[in-house]
Amino acid sequence: MGQAAGQRPFVIVAILTPRTGSMESFREYETKAAVIIAGHGGVIERTVIEEPSAPEKPIREVHVVTFPDSEAFHSYRADPALAALADMRVASIAHTELLCGREGPDYMALSKDAGN
Repeated sequence: MGQAAGQRPFVIVAILTPRTGSMESFREYETKAAVIIAGHGGVIERTVIEEPSAPEKPIREVHVVTFPDSEAFHSYRADPALAALADMRVASIAHTELLCGREGPDYMALSKDAGN
């Protein structure tokens, strides 16, 4: 399950829409899921809370999560400890969109190199 030399991590960008009024249980679920993620070599690298464009729009939270490889991600998804949190997840999350892939180019580093 380890990461091969030179292989870039498997990256998940999760766009989560918590249910209205469920932020406390959403945070509890995500905190418990983070422990399980770590058990599979994953890390929640960053979270971003989208500012709703209008008061009636739902809040969305974006998570950038890395795993050593896709097998580690699939192992996390199949973990019985995660399955045990299913009811909490359903109660607190209205919608999830996952974007899965590999880390792309570092454009900031490339822009510095181009300036030389």
